[in-house]
This record gives sequence, C-alpha cells and structure tokens, in this order.
Amino acid sequence: MPLPSLLGVFAHPDDEALLAGGVLAQHAASGSRTAVVTSTWAPDSHRAAELADATAALGAGAPRMLGYADHRIPDSAPNRPRLCDAPLDEVIERLVSHIRRFRPEIVVTHDPYGQLTGHPDHRHTHRVTTLAFTAAGLEHLYPDAGEPWQPKALYAATHPHSALGDLGPLLAGVDKSALSLPDEMITATVDVRPWLDSKWSAILAHRSEVAKERPLPALLSRLPDKTRNRIIGTEYFTRLHAENSARMLTQLMA
Repeated sequence: MPLPSLLGVFAHPDDEALLAGGVLAQHAASGSRTAVVTSTWAPDSHRAAELADATAALGAGAPRMLGYADHRIPDSAPNRPRLCDAPLDEVIERLVSHIRRFRPEIVVTHDPYGQLTGHPDHRHTHRVTTLAFTAAGLEHLYPDAGEPWQPKALYAATHPHSALGDLGPLLAGVDKSALSLPDEMITATVDVRPWLDSKWSAILAHRSEVAKERPLPALLSRLPDKTRNRIIGTEYFTRLHAENSARMLTQLMA
C-alpha cells in the first residue's frame, strides 16, 4: 500500500535531500505522491538545476520554487526580495497555492531552531509553513489560491541531542552550530538506510555545494562511507500541532 502523500517545504536547494531525502524516497518508492517546495533561489539559477536532479533522484518530481533570494546571497534571485524581507502574507499565499494544488496528506518542514545552524531562511520557512498549513484549509483565506485543502499532519525535520555524536564535531570543525532538540520531543525516528542510495545521490546532485569547503554536502562527501551512512541513515521528526499555527494565523490576520 502507498504511504501518505508527502510535501516537503524547505528553505534552500539541498535541504530537501539532507533533512528528509530518505523519507521522500521511501514514500515515492511505495507509490505515493511526493513533492518539494523550495523557498529561495531563482528557477533559472544553477542551484535550481541541481535541485531538479536531486528531486528526480528522490522521486519527488520537478522542483516547485518560490524564487526569493537567499538571506546571505542576494544575487541568488536577482530583482527579488530576500525571503525574510518579503511580505509575510504574500509568501503564505504562494505556499498555500502549492499546498492546495498538490493536496498532500503530510507536510514536512524545518524545525523552529532553523535546523542545526539556525539559518534565518530555515527559521522563516518554518514560520511560513506552519501558517500556510492551517490557511490552506480555510475557504475564506486566499480564495484565489485554489480550493481549500487541509493536510492531516505537519512535521518538523530535526535532530535530537543524542544524534549529534558524529555530526556535532563535524559542524564545529567549520565553526558552525549544532542546534538540536531534547530526545523526548522526537515523535518519529525513521531508519532510511534502505533508501540511502537515493538520498546520497540527491545530496551529491547539489554539485556546487559539494565543491565548497563548509556546506554540509561537502563535509559529508569527505567522510568515510561508514561514518557518513551513520549520519544520514536515520531521519528525525517532531509532529507540530495545528492549533498552534491556527492561533498564530488568527493573530496575523487580526
């Protein structure tokens, strides 16, 4: 039987592969519909081409890009605002449109910390996704964004404290943080080793990141296979509660 349809919403090209590549490949292999929405980088950029190769490796179809500029790389989307600077209502509506068109049962995004390194785009994508998750099901919000659709569950891809054994020192070696959650906050731990080939192919598809020194794809590519597989062979998620996003949305629209 197919697993539930799954939509990943992430900030940058490569986040989808690093954080939920195994689960995306798992759901696609079962015959379910999967897709990825990426907040930043222009659709005609080299990162978009790499993203297309990555989503193909995961069985997640063509990229769906909001096209805002990366917080730290303004020319990633020329003549477009940075994601964090764009009007919040505009970003929510555009994501709601993707949710209503794809009609997923499950949505996965970043955790509130902004995923290990606390990147501003990660944190903002988390905020936008939690609001859009609720807004997508409300018929009087964003009527031009399509027929209402309420996904069943919203999850944050994350890392528990106990999973930082290899990853923490790896990031510390390039002066990056490793923000993690208490283990008791993890509600789903998924062994993705059966889909590791697809996940690793998707990570490697982000060639420009692999070629650099500090990005995580580059760090992983320099590790022994056994160590790398130990790091990327398990994915962790925390289920987020819809009532929290509903409260946030009410405050936003007041």
